[in-house]
Amino acid sequence: MGLFKRLFGICETKPPLDDACWDFSEGKVEIDLERASELTNPGGAIRLEGKGLPEKVLVVNGNDGSLHAFHNKCTHGGRRIDPLAQTENIRCCSVSKSTFDYSGQLISGPAKGPLKAYKLETENGKATISID
Repeated sequence: MGLFKRLFGICETKPPLDDACWDFSEGKVEIDLERASELTNPGGAIRLEGKGLPEKVLVVNGNDGSLHAFHNKCTHGGRRIDPLAQTENIRCCSVSKSTFDYSGQLISGPAKGPLKAYKLETENGKATISID
């Protein structure tokens, strides 16, 4: 990510190409994985916003072979987060470059604590994220 984007907190992760691939209801996000092509390959990610969702969510197909979901807000400056290519880490999209592991734990940088990681379950081609 370039310095200009980091200065302004512009994250690399985009919303899903098919906005109909997900929905939010009764405290749960449900993603149709067949329609979320961005999550097909390790390192792929989408950011979810709107549709009544109380918090912005980052969903990552991790390099560990699992899907992960986080509150899309760094604990340092409140900026969004992105997966860090070719690693099993998440990084804040600001100049500080706070880095976290897939459990949300702070690895490095000035962030004030861990990321909020959400419980995510997959079954029958669907991912369900519980938003607390």
